[in-house]
Amino acid sequence: MAKKVVATLKSGKGKDFTKVIKMVRSPKTGAYGFKEEIVHNDHVADFLKSK
Repeated sequence: MAKKVVATLKSGKGKDFTKVIKMVRSPKTGAYGFKEEIVHNDHVADFLKSK
């Protein structure tokens, strides 16, 4: 199943998107967590700047 998804992302419009992983700190506990999102290549910097 994963092979089909990867093949879809590599062909056509899938090359315009990037999976971005950002480390975020919880204001309550102070522990770190990760926020993952698939964003368009033009919006990667905006995603990393946002909280």
